[in-house]
Amino acid sequence: MFWKNSAIKEIKKGIKELFPRLWRYCFILSANTERANDLAQSTCLRALEKSHQYTAGTELDRWLFRIAKNIWLNELRSDAVRDVGGMPPVEEIDLPDHSPGPESNLINKEVLLSVMSLPEAQRIVVGLVYIEGYSYGEAAKILDIPVGTVMSRLSTARLKLAKKLKPHQSDAI
Repeated sequence: MFWKNSAIKEIKKGIKELFPRLWRYCFILSANTERANDLAQSTCLRALEKSHQYTAGTELDRWLFRIAKNIWLNELRSDAVRDVGGMPPVEEIDLPDHSPGPESNLINKEVLLSVMSLPEAQRIVVGLVYIEGYSYGEAAKILDIPVGTVMSRLSTARLKLAKKLKPHQSDAI
């Protein structure tokens, strides 16, 4: 019974600290601020409901990210069954921008649009590794895929992003 109480205490405390990162990951999955809000809240609720499955002292962030990924996949399956449609166009995503100036805003938006236009598998790996700072191995564990797949997706994503973000730069330089 002690492990159960310590697990739920750790989850409650950890959710408060990890929520901004969890929300970013949910946004990377959903590409929509409202769905990211709902997904992050559903993840927190599921984590509290399933606290008996969490081992206190282990990697709470990775556990929460796996929960978010599983909820998202279930939502996609439900959407497909209901034939609701796909994600909104990336251009319609409205994020609050706290950057210092208009040039930074344009660059940030260009980078975000480029990342969000990547195929889902690449977008998620970019989010975990480059935005959240997970190692290749940690990202592979969260997504339950081989490390080589993470590396391959990142390599492909980097090439696509380089072409999109520097289209006028010559290879002869």
